[in-house]
Amino acid sequence: MPKPSYKTLALIVLVATVVGLFTYFTRPAPLVVTVAKVETGSVESTVTNTRAGTIKACRRARLAPHIGGQISNLAVKEGQKVTKDEILVELWNKDVKAELLLVQNEVKAAKATAREACARFETADREAARLTKLFKQKLASEELAEQAQGNAKATSAACDAARDRENVALSRVEVIKATLERTIIRAPFDGVVAEVNGEIGEFVTPSPMGVPTLPVVDLIDYQCIYVLAPIDEVDAPQVKEGLPARITLDAFPDHPFPATVRRISPYIQDVEKQARTVDVEVYFNHVVGDQNLLPGYSADAEIILDKKDNVLRIPTETIFEDNQVYVLHSSGNTVEKRQIKTGIGNWSYTQVLAGLAAGDIIITSIGIEGLKHGIEVQIAEATSR
Repeated sequence: MPKPSYKTLALIVLVATVVGLFTYFTRPAPLVVTVAKVETGSVESTVTNTRAGTIKACRRARLAPHIGGQISNLAVKEGQKVTKDEILVELWNKDVKAELLLVQNEVKAAKATAREACARFETADREAARLTKLFKQKLASEELAEQAQGNAKATSAACDAARDRENVALSRVEVIKATLERTIIRAPFDGVVAEVNGEIGEFVTPSPMGVPTLPVVDLIDYQCIYVLAPIDEVDAPQVKEGLPARITLDAFPDHPFPATVRRISPYIQDVEKQARTVDVEVYFNHVVGDQNLLPGYSADAEIILDKKDNVLRIPTETIFEDNQVYVLHSSGNTVEKRQIKTGIGNWSYTQVLAGLAAGDIIITSIGIEGLKHGIEVQIAEATSR
């Protein structure tokens, strides 16, 4: 067989070089991916509310007068802090106050009458004792002794009657005071006035039975607040009273508040067109006064079911179906699909029990198109999360 000429060999080399260069320059560009390093840290198992929760006040009183009347004194305004038993609103009550003054004067008169009647009894009682003693000594007649004893009994009864009239007058004072108190709205606890519906001179009436009306004063206990949050019925069996929790608010996005589960509703909420949920009350562990956490704020409650420290963990978002992850191969920039075994986890991190080691590099952009086992990638950003 004749050997190829030098020209033929040169042509073959040239063609191979051209094909190689064409293949090199037309090869697909490596996928640009983001990565994270497998590390140790804390991992929590949590459940969260299905819909936004709401900050509630432990105590809230929508106050209205017991009787109808005209507002004569509006002692507070919206946003004002008040103390227990402080007067908030007073209806026109001059007639009741005048009646109270009258009855109080009647009490004074009744007391004076009682003192007079009882003083007469004391005198008559001493006189009866003196004449009885003289009668026994045969120095006074039996008739005088009996008259003195009868007079003592009569004045004793008069004294008792006068004291009873005094007690009746005192009772009338209490009745008038109770009537007067019905014209006054007082703070049942320390709080802040959330709303005032009324002005001086306006007439207000109590709500008819079964017909709610606007309260004259809406009072809120600002010193005790909690979050009422709906938890999905699937997660409800895991939630127990006393579990730690975190409260987050849109108004304070970078400030989670430590909290504790204090109460779990004993029944399932079945609201039309919504998932069945259980209401859970989560109380703030402590609230700094200047944070102004107002009742009515929307809030989320994350209940911590379990927590493990110093365990191997990866971002939960890097795990796809069947507990698999994409790992950057140690020998180069190629991707390896790897099966792992997981423990507890939440939306942020998941515990790794097997399949990865600290320092391994995993792909975090698993939703990128074209990512698969064996493909070459280019690292856009290497971060330790």
